[in-house]
Amino acid sequence: MAAGTAAALAFLSQEGRSHARGVGGLRIPGPVTMDSFFFGCELSGHTRSFTFKVEEEDDTEHMLALNMLCLTEGAKDKCNVVEVVVWNHDNQEIAVPMANLRLSCQPMLCLDDFQLQPPVTFRLKSGSGPVCITGRHQIVSIKESEEEVKLCPILSAKKHGGRR
Repeated sequence: MAAGTAAALAFLSQEGRSHARGVGGLRIPGPVTMDSFFFGCELSGHTRSFTFKVEEEDDTEHMLALNMLCLTEGAKDKCNVVEVVVWNHDNQEIAVPMANLRLSCQPMLCLDDFQLQPPVTFRLKSGSGPVCITGRHQIVSIKESEEEVKLCPILSAKKHGGRR
């Protein structure tokens, strides 16, 4: 993502659809639109992994913002380790434990919009769950714009009478 696009996205914190255009006489991609959709999956003894992936499109960026992992009805009081599997820039798989949930001491974990770029795989490494994972699928669309925003020239400060 270009630096100008990152700056344009910095003020797009609200959910739903937002629009932004370039400023400062710079030509940046625009308009930028941001859509947010609910995400949820459940891991259990029957479904031990779930992969969140999207189709690649030229003008979109996808992000998965996780909110919470929690044990749901039917969970036993045993350790349920959930790991997240992502791929680094060298296309190597990286698996990291994300949560260790137990009904009697930590039945849920709030993640406060922990962001991951797809594809992402969630695995129930140990335990039988069920573990519910919730969050938001954010889609940022960037349309190239041929418009160029012009700034007024910078004027020199006017000098006033004597010094004060």
